[in-house]
Amino acid sequence: MTADRLLVHPSKEAGERKSRSGILIPATANVDRRLVWGDVVALGPTVRNVEPNDRVLFSPESGYEVEIRGDEYLILRERDIHAVASERSEGATGLYL
Repeated sequence: MTADRLLVHPSKEAGERKSRSGILIPATANVDRRLVWGDVVALGPTVRNVEPNDRVLFSPESGYEVEIRGDEYLILRERDIHAVASERSEGATGLYL
């Protein structure tokens, strides 16, 4: 990855999901302004606030889709990340907004 780019593997909730009542909502039914979580796979050298294996919250429309060895990923800029959830043991809460 170059500059401030992140390679993110989106979670399953970015595709089909179920409502609380059990109704299946297809991925093509776009819900405006819905953010999704994903796992950071790789990052560029100038990324400062995210580390590999962190879970990040982002808008799926903000990135570029890419397929690598049959798996779907998104390429995002660091500024497109809204929140980071990590398991750092530095005495912090683990959720950075």
